[in-house]
Amino acid sequence: MTAVPEPGETTSVGIVTGAGRGMGLECARRLVGVVDRLLLVDLDEKTVAAAAEELSTDARTTVVEPHTLDITDRDGLARLAARARELGTLRAVAHAAGISPTMADWRRILTVDLVGTALLAEALRPLATRGTALVCFASMAALFGDTEPRPATEEALADPLDEHFIDRIRAAVGPDIEDPGVAYTWAKRGVQRLVRREAVRVGPAGARVCSVSPGVVATPQGRQEAEHHPSMAALVRQSALGREGRPEELAAVVAFLLSDEASFLTGVDILVDGGVRAGLTARYA
Repeated sequence: MTAVPEPGETTSVGIVTGAGRGMGLECARRLVGVVDRLLLVDLDEKTVAAAAEELSTDARTTVVEPHTLDITDRDGLARLAARARELGTLRAVAHAAGISPTMADWRRILTVDLVGTALLAEALRPLATRGTALVCFASMAALFGDTEPRPATEEALADPLDEHFIDRIRAAVGPDIEDPGVAYTWAKRGVQRLVRREAVRVGPAGARVCSVSPGVVATPQGRQEAEHHPSMAALVRQSALGREGRPEELAAVVAFLLSDEASFLTGVDILVDGGVRAGLTARYA
């Protein structure tokens, strides 16, 4: 049944990208009953349709809509933003869509994980108002590798929508970035930086933006990465909790960041890694 707001009330809208499975689906599940209209976004039409059907079965006050969309499609994102505006007031956005190192080459990884995030932020920025919250998925991978400050790299990451971004970041980092794992690391660092900039842009409207950096999480995508990178199992063994995360555990953190209880939290990244970083650094403490 369609939720009908009381007279004088505004219909609240939520958006979840990468909502077909894994952490995105769990984030969407958390928003059922929180917003009046929930837009599920995924590249896979069958997957997102099945997710919408599943969540609609449980939804008593939330209307769920599936949307098939490539997160790098600027025109498609404009249509998504227009739909959200048509429905009501944008309340919560969980941006979980992304690809990992075994899924594409270095250019595609940077384009989907960083440029796509910047495109989504750009499309939704005009909808930001008091109470709007956006959470973008980064990764604990951003903490690994070369972390020395590089002015040229920082300058390139500061503008992922520049038409020459891929060439600029390649020139700044060097040939190593052609390794998909290295590209993934830089893309997720870029997401963390983008969140800080976007928080300043939408803050005057009363909106908030944060990111989460998951560790090793038991999802289909995570299992695929673990099969190709045995070092991930070693990270889990050395972590404080000694286990993988569950998708619903990440979704719980995202749900808090999107809630009014986190109303003074913006422009930051929350590391949700089960203590991987703690385990790696404890020996030097």
